[in-house]
Amino acid sequence: MRKARSAVVAYALAAFTRHPQAAAFISSSSATDFSPRVSLKMGKSNPLVENNLPEPLLLGSGSFTRKLILSEMNIPYHKIVREIDERGLGDRSKDAPRDLVLMLAKAKMDHLITEIQAGNCNNDLPSGFSSADEWVVLTGDQVVTHSGNILEKPDSVEQAKEFVAGYASSPCSTVGSCVLTHLPSGIQVSGVDTATIHFKPTINGGIIDNLLKEDAPVLSCAGGLMIEHPLTREHIDRIEGTEDSVMGLSKDL
Repeated sequence: MRKARSAVVAYALAAFTRHPQAAAFISSSSATDFSPRVSLKMGKSNPLVENNLPEPLLLGSGSFTRKLILSEMNIPYHKIVREIDERGLGDRSKDAPRDLVLMLAKAKMDHLITEIQAGNCNNDLPSGFSSADEWVVLTGDQVVTHSGNILEKPDSVEQAKEFVAGYASSPCSTVGSCVLTHLPSGIQVSGVDTATIHFKPTINGGIIDNLLKEDAPVLSCAGGLMIEHPLTREHIDRIEGTEDSVMGLSKDL
């Protein structure tokens, strides 16, 4: 078992340094469906090693954009997801978006940690490791806000088109959370970041059809937003905030 380190997660968010240009979109969903374990790139610094943190990071998210961002940051990770009933938690008509995404990310974390500590994830952990080892676990959540409404992942293509068509008349914002927990100490840190996207009047629901033709996973993105895709990017006027925040994992956190 790897020896536990002191003051571990106090450094975890510091590893998420300011970013260069966000990773380019990889056109097909199969191309972005990385294997559960992703190793670092040779020649680049590893933030986990630099901060004396255990590796790989356990990523409790299936989001392809979070995988892209972690890979761009050269953070080795291993994906391990245990689903929860997100729609059954919180009140979208009353909860503040920041409170909602933080609550959902922490609920995902609580459930995943319970599963890990119960030994129910041993078969999904990297080879040679067990739930008794030292880990840093990451979960997150994101919603899009528009005209006072909270938008999550669209339930259908038609709803995605409805979401996107509305962005032509007024800007939308992304609200994303990140929660990091160290095991076995239980030390936890969290944060929420927001960004606002101003679209040109040219944006419309028809872009969803074009994205789907390229197998873009639109229905897996909060608010149907895929700013990293060239078909969407050409309609963006400006972004207040960072692209990685819009993509679901703020490096500034």
